[in-house]
Amino acid sequence: MKSPRWLLSVCCGLLISLGQTGLSLAADMAVKTFDEDQAANKDCVGCHINVTPGIVKQHLDSPHANTKKFEDEVRCHDCHGVEHKTMEDFAKSEMPTAETCGECHKKQLKQHKAGKHNLGWMVMKSQIAWHGQPGAITEKGYRGCSGCHKIGQKGLMGVTDGNTEAELKYDGGKEASGYRYGNAQCDACHTRHSFRKSEAKDPRACSNCHMGFDHPQWEMYTSSKHGVVWGIEGHLEEERAPTCQTCHLMEGNHEVRTPWGFLGLRIPTKENVLAIIEVAPSLKEPLTTLAAALPSGNYIDVDDDPQWTLDRALILQAAGVLDASFQPTERFVEIVVQAQAARGPEEFNELRTQMKANCNKCHSMGFVNQHFKASDEIVKAADHEFAKAISAVQGLYKDGLLQKPEGWKYAPDLLQYYDAKTKIEQELYLIMLEYRQRTFQGAFHVSNDYMHWYGWAPLKTAVNTILEEEKRMRAEHE
Repeated sequence: MKSPRWLLSVCCGLLISLGQTGLSLAADMAVKTFDEDQAANKDCVGCHINVTPGIVKQHLDSPHANTKKFEDEVRCHDCHGVEHKTMEDFAKSEMPTAETCGECHKKQLKQHKAGKHNLGWMVMKSQIAWHGQPGAITEKGYRGCSGCHKIGQKGLMGVTDGNTEAELKYDGGKEASGYRYGNAQCDACHTRHSFRKSEAKDPRACSNCHMGFDHPQWEMYTSSKHGVVWGIEGHLEEERAPTCQTCHLMEGNHEVRTPWGFLGLRIPTKENVLAIIEVAPSLKEPLTTLAAALPSGNYIDVDDDPQWTLDRALILQAAGVLDASFQPTERFVEIVVQAQAARGPEEFNELRTQMKANCNKCHSMGFVNQHFKASDEIVKAADHEFAKAISAVQGLYKDGLLQKPEGWKYAPDLLQYYDAKTKIEQELYLIMLEYRQRTFQGAFHVSNDYMHWYGWAPLKTAVNTILEEEKRMRAEHE
């Protein structure tokens, strides 16, 4: 026997041809088969089948409307409240947030809050270049960066008092109150009003954000053997090819973390930094001070040699995360510590171990270890090339051949992106966000041609361009 929910769905399909009076009548007849508690849904369906028929159909076909028990059904007013009653008072309809979903999905909300996606909006706003973009792009228009970063919670604020132990502050909902749309977060993957788990488990659900200039993971995945097999075998769940979710949401964990993180950076350990002194004794004083603020420990597979540590310190310096004396800046606190752009040894090792165990479900541990270490070496090689270019530009500033732009606290400043004033610094920004990203991300995603021709090859070209430009500029000023 068909359920009353099926009857409501059929009636709603007929409503479009019945006219306005028939719409209300048919909706009334169908809804009367429900418990009295569901009466609030009647007016929603009766009106919205005419105003937004697609949304009504999506909801009626969704798991929310098709539960085993009536009392478990999620109705319109459960998410949108009961204050909106007419065409004119639509603004009284509440817009859900992640907390709304968390009333039922407590475990998933807790994981999401502890994960990197929840920090997306705050991370975006920590970027200096973002603040120079038109509001139509950056704010309520949800274009460009904000179109994807709206998955992050609004109102999180970095604490920039220099305290590396300081936690993020929350404004209590002040910022979010200025945005009617875009606070839901969960609907970035479980889209409205279907909210199906199967959709969020499909790698295509990730593709509209994780693609393009600085993070083309979708292009890398689909051109890797994993992605090719997934495409050939019909996009079926639980087939032999892993998806984005297989590796990045292991066992459904909504934290979505990786050992290396988005930028392929790690917090240097106290031991790493002190080792630099042996090869650069002139830096003993600032490095000793820096080491005192860093964690101790060892990284699985990739404890840095002194040169690699120094290379990465130069990258952090050019990003304004470390100052000229290699001391942590306000950006270190906000971006590295609070926005979690880099991992310390304890977290890195835990996530690395989990990832290896996951790969070991299909591959031998010997193969897994070899793949990870080979990819690590690519990060190391890319960092060394990048550091050479940074050092050259820093030297031009130090010797007065380049002048710090007005209003800039750091120069060169990688986070100024396309607002960099010289061609040579434009190349630095492209290395950081495009070429280096594609090099190490392509390696870990096993997209070998992408890693080389879209990553390593242009990275090397850009570094050579910078080094030759440095020579030319110095020759002109002799």
